[in-house]
Amino acid sequence: MAKKALEPMTEPMFYVLLCFHKKAMCGTEISDYVRNLTDERVRLGPGTLYSILSTFQEEGLIEKMDAEGRRIPYRITEKGELLFAEEIARLKKCLEDAEREFEPSENRETTEAAALTPVFA
Repeated sequence: MAKKALEPMTEPMFYVLLCFHKKAMCGTEISDYVRNLTDERVRLGPGTLYSILSTFQEEGLIEKMDAEGRRIPYRITEKGELLFAEEIARLKKCLEDAEREFEPSENRETTEAAALTPVFA
């Protein structure tokens, strides 16, 4: 079976879709929003960003709106909203698995449990 272009969704893809829950945005706004939201941990260069936007358009997750001068805003579609909700559910399951796996047990030393606690707090 061929791998689907959006499975699994990459971190930059996730943040690009997240942007559209606030409003329609153009490329520069998306890049700035993601950089600020992630405290500069995730940076979207033009090649990465426009590749993601192109893929999302081809998959029907976003659509271009009418240009406003040189600014071309995009907005999320219903299909994009559904995929984003599925991705959030998948990530929650991953976090639940990690929290369950690294839950402190009585057999572990106190220092080991304490070292893991802040990761999932």
